[in-house]
Amino acid sequence: MQASGYTAAAALGQARAPVQVSVILPVHDAEPWLDECLGSVLQQDFEGSMELSIFNDASKDKSMSIIEKWKEKLEGSGILVVIGGHDSPSPRGVGYSKNQAIAQSSGSYLCFLDSIIGCQVRREPPNSTERYTRWINHLAPDQLLTQVFTSNGPTVIMPTWFCSRAWFSHVGPFDEGGRGVPEDLLFFHEHLRKGGGLVRVDQSLLLYRYHPGAATHSVLETTIWTHRVRFLEEWALPHWATFTIWNAGRQGRRLYRSLTAGSRCKVVAFCDVDENKIKKGFYCYEDSQERPKPRVPVLHFRAAQPPFVICVKLVSVRLGHVWLGQPQGQEVVCCVHQEAAG
Repeated sequence: MQASGYTAAAALGQARAPVQVSVILPVHDAEPWLDECLGSVLQQDFEGSMELSIFNDASKDKSMSIIEKWKEKLEGSGILVVIGGHDSPSPRGVGYSKNQAIAQSSGSYLCFLDSIIGCQVRREPPNSTERYTRWINHLAPDQLLTQVFTSNGPTVIMPTWFCSRAWFSHVGPFDEGGRGVPEDLLFFHEHLRKGGGLVRVDQSLLLYRYHPGAATHSVLETTIWTHRVRFLEEWALPHWATFTIWNAGRQGRRLYRSLTAGSRCKVVAFCDVDENKIKKGFYCYEDSQERPKPRVPVLHFRAAQPPFVICVKLVSVRLGHVWLGQPQGQEVVCCVHQEAAG
């Protein structure tokens, strides 16, 4: 621990009677944004009991000075502040910090300031990640489940999560692998495995700041892809005897190659709108160890049979849904990828 005051604060958090809501705030070199963040806690109109649980993950800037300044203001307004942290040479990661902030808190419900109940968001700067923000805010209730395999990650985004402490304990702690680990995505998948539901409040209740130094940028696209495909195979594909991959191009073929042998056997066709791909008639998996090598038909989308895994660029999904028409009983899983930053 960084100092005796940190240890005492954590112990106090364990000894007190539980409050209703604990706001969970992991901090690492957050000086440029902390004043605005902590000010937003002070402005909440929640009328029940609330505490702010902060865990400082080896910040080297003035984060702790700002936290101490706001502690007096917040506690003067009836919001208890519990502070923990460490001063190791390097941070231990977002997952570790969240787990520690939760451990030292006492609320019956956890609000992650960084369910699962989420909300719509307002992005700052306003024009950053426009397509992603539009996706966050406009998913239909059923798409909160059907689009969990997209490259965007959780359909209810982590900074808006609100869940009970009991549910968090049931799902398990965040992965503490540190930099490069998508701890929110892994927790989200485990939440779904254990039967958790997804709800979004259709109001903009969060200012979601974009900045290049965010921990999320340390997660490689290939890491996200691997987790997505494994979860698709675990959660969706076992329910289907066969399926069609919508996209005979690069991303569709990548998905096919990434599947386990058992899942690849279920792929009856690719489908597409590109006449050049359709004219070829098939896709041959050249790197396969099987003999003969698998040759998967490439069909015009009108000739293809559901269920589908849609593997297209995010900007194409709306058009893709028009193509599909989604007649009653048709099963669709979206496995889209982002077209570019923003």
